[in-house]
Amino acid sequence: MTDRSIFWRLGCAALTILACALLFSMPARAERADRDKPMNIESDQMRYDDLKQVNVFTGNVTITKGTIVLKADRVEVHQDPEGYQYATAYAAPGKLAFMKQKRDGLDEYIEGWGEQIDYNGKTQIATLTKHAVLKRLAGAKVMDEVHGSVITYDTYNEVYTAVGGKDQVSENNPGGRVRATLAPKTASTPGAAAPSGAGTALKPSNSLGNPRE
Repeated sequence: MTDRSIFWRLGCAALTILACALLFSMPARAERADRDKPMNIESDQMRYDDLKQVNVFTGNVTITKGTIVLKADRVEVHQDPEGYQYATAYAAPGKLAFMKQKRDGLDEYIEGWGEQIDYNGKTQIATLTKHAVLKRLAGAKVMDEVHGSVITYDTYNEVYTAVGGKDQVSENNPGGRVRATLAPKTASTPGAAAPSGAGTALKPSNSLGNPRE
């Protein structure tokens, strides 16, 4: 084997090692920061159920976790052995529990309502149940609005699904179907500046919601 061949093979090996080192040193796609933020809770009262390993907060409960805000009359919170946190919010009679979260990398917010809201800290999925409403806002402007009996919102992938039900039945919606209003992806006025986040709508399923005022 010639000296030139030996040096060529050594050079290839060095390049291969360098490429592998660069590949494995590249950072993975970062998760949204809300998952790793502490959960802060304010309420009129708190009770710890040792048997169920659940903290029960009652009376004007407000929970913040990063950009996530959850408000309800009563909230049950527990944490699994892996450290993931779970919250179930219940509204007072005749009212709706509320949640809000900033969209990742955009000046937009998602707001949601339901008689019950379940937040799964491990999957980062929020489930809004009964008279559920989900809105996407750019500033004070409502861009998308979905109503249904159950709305499931994947806060990480920004994907939602909605299904109808008996609580959606009304004179204008006897079948209790899901209905929604979705803003166009581009500005409709020629020469007008697009609102922040325009063109980045949520990704709905094939089932969409019903307005309830």
